[in-house]
Amino acid sequence: MQDNTVILTTLNEAWAAPNSIIDLFLESFRIGERTRWLLNHLVIVSLDQKAFSRCMVLHFHCFALVTEGVDFSREAYFMTPDYLRMMWRRIDFLRSVLEMGYNFVFTDADVMWFRDPFPHFHPDADFQIACDHFSGRSDDIENKPNGGFKFVRSNYRSIEFYKFWHSAHKLYTGLHDQDVLNRIKNDSFITEMGLQLRFLDTTYFGGFCEPSEDITQVCTMHANCCFGLNSKLHDLRLLLEDWRFFLSLPPGSNTFGWRVPQNCSLDVLFLDVQQPEPPRTKILNA
Repeated sequence: MQDNTVILTTLNEAWAAPNSIIDLFLESFRIGERTRWLLNHLVIVSLDQKAFSRCMVLHFHCFALVTEGVDFSREAYFMTPDYLRMMWRRIDFLRSVLEMGYNFVFTDADVMWFRDPFPHFHPDADFQIACDHFSGRSDDIENKPNGGFKFVRSNYRSIEFYKFWHSAHKLYTGLHDQDVLNRIKNDSFITEMGLQLRFLDTTYFGGFCEPSEDITQVCTMHANCCFGLNSKLHDLRLLLEDWRFFLSLPPGSNTFGWRVPQNCSLDVLFLDVQQPEPPRTKILNA
């Protein structure tokens, strides 16, 4: 892009298999409203050789990020040692992108893109991040951030912040980047640095933790609050089906409801109870 902004995602072999996460991710750009052009600015950062080979088949901007002595090819289950190493390697890599002078949108590959998000980013923020749960205020430090989607502008403050964030994992051993961010977001180092931190509204940047309730405005939906590749694939396929169904509705239709989360429901995971039928979400007339 003209302002040196790139879109980045990371990919390993488990998510690169045919008919897996990466196929759904790229499909969302193709069927979204005015999102196909953003593929020109997407770089897929491959964490192993098989993911890189698959990327070269699917996309035209691929980058191989190999970490010596670490195998990121398998599915990295949440909070396992492999998962933590992958998350912290990602933070360090993103710091290097900022140091090269690039702004970036980082997106997990299990984030579906339905509309161009750029009009909904805060113009004065150095670092803005999606939320598992949004309080209603973008400057509320008590929002619950999710590291799977963020927009970061390259400057002195953001670079120093990424260095601080990465170094903090040595203090908070055994925690992933998101939990460490929750612990350092109030730190005086960040306040004194003057980092402009904002949290993104789930109306536009939703997820399975807190789905966007207005499909006429939603830009992205993330398969967060979800454990296991099969559960993600099931619910992401439903999500894309729901989006296509919405696009097929005649103008003025006034009801629509996401069918997700289903397999990704935390109630199903932890309580093993029958879920009620999801509420029908009202579509606001333009």
